[in-house]
Amino acid sequence: MPALSTGSGSDTGLYELLAALPAQLQPHVDSQEDLTFLWDMFGEKSLHSLVKIHEKLHYYEKQSPVPILHGAAALADDLAEELQNKPLNSEIRELLKLLSKPSVKALLSVHDTVAQKNYDPVLPPMPEDIDDEEDSVKIIRLVKNREPLGATIKKDEQTGAITVARIMRGGAADRSGLIHVGDELREVNGIPVEDKRPEEIIQILAQSQGAITFKIIPGIKEETPSKEGKMFIKALFDYNPNEDKAIPCKEAGLSFKKGDILQIMSQDDATWWQAKHEGDANPRAGLIPSKHFQERRLALRRPEILVQPLKVSNRKSYEETVECEEIKDADYAGNNSGTYIAGFRRSFRLSRKDKKTNKSMYECKKSDQYDTADVPTYEEVTPYRRQTNEKYRLVVLVGPVGVGLNELKRKLLISDTQHYGVTVPHTTRARRSQESDGVEYIFISKHLFETDVQNNKFIEYGEYKNNYYGTSIDSVRSVLAKNKVCLLDVQPHTVKHLRTLEFKPYVIFIKPPSIERLRETRKNAKIISSRDDQGAAKPFTEEDFQEMIKSAQIMESQYGHLFDKIIINDDLTMAFNELKTTFDKLETETHWVPVSWLHS
Repeated sequence: MPALSTGSGSDTGLYELLAALPAQLQPHVDSQEDLTFLWDMFGEKSLHSLVKIHEKLHYYEKQSPVPILHGAAALADDLAEELQNKPLNSEIRELLKLLSKPSVKALLSVHDTVAQKNYDPVLPPMPEDIDDEEDSVKIIRLVKNREPLGATIKKDEQTGAITVARIMRGGAADRSGLIHVGDELREVNGIPVEDKRPEEIIQILAQSQGAITFKIIPGIKEETPSKEGKMFIKALFDYNPNEDKAIPCKEAGLSFKKGDILQIMSQDDATWWQAKHEGDANPRAGLIPSKHFQERRLALRRPEILVQPLKVSNRKSYEETVECEEIKDADYAGNNSGTYIAGFRRSFRLSRKDKKTNKSMYECKKSDQYDTADVPTYEEVTPYRRQTNEKYRLVVLVGPVGVGLNELKRKLLISDTQHYGVTVPHTTRARRSQESDGVEYIFISKHLFETDVQNNKFIEYGEYKNNYYGTSIDSVRSVLAKNKVCLLDVQPHTVKHLRTLEFKPYVIFIKPPSIERLRETRKNAKIISSRDDQGAAKPFTEEDFQEMIKSAQIMESQYGHLFDKIIINDDLTMAFNELKTTFDKLETETHWVPVSWLHS
């Protein structure tokens, strides 16, 4: 395109240049539509206004303007005082009202600050009583805002010296780079602190405003900046520093809830780590108990229920039949559709009968490497997002008998049979005429089943009417290999054995609502009772509801740190929609997973 003429020379402003552009571009535009677009764009009033502002600012910038006076705010006050002594007419009243507005006063104050170029805080003069012999003393001034100083102090019981115990990463003291661990504090704002308790010194600091002056004797060795990489942990317990008697400074503590993601800022102290909430814009870290310290505390005070296998003391016992030929809502059978899905079986849960009549409870493989997982403290995590070419994550569903887990799983399968799948269980019982091997069950001999048990090939297994039933690891792999989401329902103590790089399980706990809501929503529902040898579905009883609530409480207290999501099945439709939304997010969004899954 040829160079554009700018009319009257280099003095032509940007405004005139833009106004002339459409006419000069007209010979080079092919269509009337494009020309109309150009006229509309360059004729836009808002564009003209911006250009005019630009030119005005550019003009004044070249003029190098200077303020006429530096005390506009004081002049306005003098003017207001002068006007008060004059006879008040409407114009004077309006001017007085205008001058008294906070916005106008603030504008004049900012004008004076800019005019005087007075941008720095006013610091008090240096103290004059510094002993010449104290050549190692540091005089430090920090301008204090509402933010805490970000340092803790302690008193040496032998010498009585007040020293800096720790510097909180990202806090005011840390960012200043002037105060270090081991420094001895002599004075705060001219007040000697040798004979004061740490609580009294903290009170002095809390009451101080503006600049704070410290007289410090530097420690022998100052800290070097940490070069640690970013480390994130998932909290597996709730923590409130105000309730922790062991924390050295409650004000410096960081509170968090189970499931929160924390970024570790420092592990220099073996007992108290420094951390902040992931994504928190505030750079200041807070104190949290270290993993080792918290594990030791929990191990000493854990209630008996947390170190025993999950047991439910009940006079009645219930089982879900492993011999159902059509889908019955065994958990929550208010609306039984009778839909048959090949291979659909709930993970086997044999009756919780007396030990005399049921010697073989459900078993799962044992491994010492998971012992520490039973003491929930922290788990190191990293962001993970499933790639399109990866297998889906295993979805593990956990919940007490009767909560509706079976029906939720059934609804998921029916919603998309090509996307969701379930495992085909193994059994040693004889195949029936209408059954096909690998569809309803995988039929194997008792000897082979027992061999596979010895080789840890089963996730769960049990014995029912002298026949073995079990869910194998290979059956999970088979579903995942078909590029499907595998829905696996297991006892909660099995979950920790599935938490591997291969499966990357996402654990969802289906929780019952209050017992009042159970009575209301399950009054027409049924549960399969072990008292009936035919496995008939019977209406819920009050004891069923109480057992469901108690079982859920035990599951959550003992295994809640392994749950990624909790869904309360109050209303079946709402619970299903929440479950479906969770699945969609699981496949498309980034989640925090144990770092071992990605670095094994």
